[in-house]
Amino acid sequence: MQYCTFGRTGEKVSEIGHGTWAMGNMWGPRDDRGAIDAMVKALELGVNFIDTAWAYGEGHSEELIAAALNHAKKKKIFIATKVPPKNHQWPARHNTSVQECFPADHIIEYTEKSLKNLRVECVDLQQLHVWSDSWMNDLSWLSAVEKLKSEGKIRFFGVSINDHEPNTALKIVESGLIDSVQVIYNIFDQTPEEKLFPACLKHNVAVIARVPFDEGGLTGNLRPDTVFHKNDWRKIYFKGDRLLETWEHVQKLQFLLNDTDKTMAQAALRFCLSHPAVSTVIPGMRRILHVEQNCAVSNGVLYSRDELAEIKKHAWPRNFYPQYG
Repeated sequence: MQYCTFGRTGEKVSEIGHGTWAMGNMWGPRDDRGAIDAMVKALELGVNFIDTAWAYGEGHSEELIAAALNHAKKKKIFIATKVPPKNHQWPARHNTSVQECFPADHIIEYTEKSLKNLRVECVDLQQLHVWSDSWMNDLSWLSAVEKLKSEGKIRFFGVSINDHEPNTALKIVESGLIDSVQVIYNIFDQTPEEKLFPACLKHNVAVIARVPFDEGGLTGNLRPDTVFHKNDWRKIYFKGDRLLETWEHVQKLQFLLNDTDKTMAQAALRFCLSHPAVSTVIPGMRRILHVEQNCAVSNGVLYSRDELAEIKKHAWPRNFYPQYG
């Protein structure tokens, strides 16, 4: 496992992190035992960065992390979680106030809940689960962050950026108020490279790359005839002809497969790791096989400039997430 410096924090984190949304809810039947076993295997293979959120099953994924850490008895794990918006609106609406989404007492309340679920006294990174730069006009939320830090309940602080809106966090990156951003970055959505990543490098803000597989599309395992479980939210994400369109785009990426990257998922992860701004990438991993395959990507091999130029041709900007008024 290769390790990267997590921005200005100076912490060393595994470049392959562990995403836990699928453990909590909305991805079909849950297998808690399998999820715990997969996380224990990840820790054994050198993963030391785990990303979660209270919203992932209303604390359920956090509780599974606590169980896995107890089983693995690992001493040095970097845990990142997130405060849900009080108005329960994903993504953030830019015409709402920060008081509607993240009043100071709400941030403190949900940090306390996460600490209890994780069975820890301090979380390494607390994040706001959505963000709008319009909230830079009201920094009242900052008092909660400062209080939590002074009480030793969080070490660092960051924001998770709206789906496919990397430029909506440029102001806060430049402000020096945060240690990290979490953003969608994958072969299809390469837009963070344009403005966000240069800003993060300039201001030494860590980048957590999420959705490296485009919700499963870039694993190569989803086909036009794939049928999702009734409780799997991706039946909406890939509704209509979207699954066919995704599969057709993925077929054009077969040139990435070789003796090193035998699966499309591995190639998708290597793409993310090849950008110098990325500190860690957080694929969801509920099975031991996927943990082993994903961790194998962390071998120090990155795509060359020419290879990245070729991959650039396969960017596919679009937004399949449910849109709200």
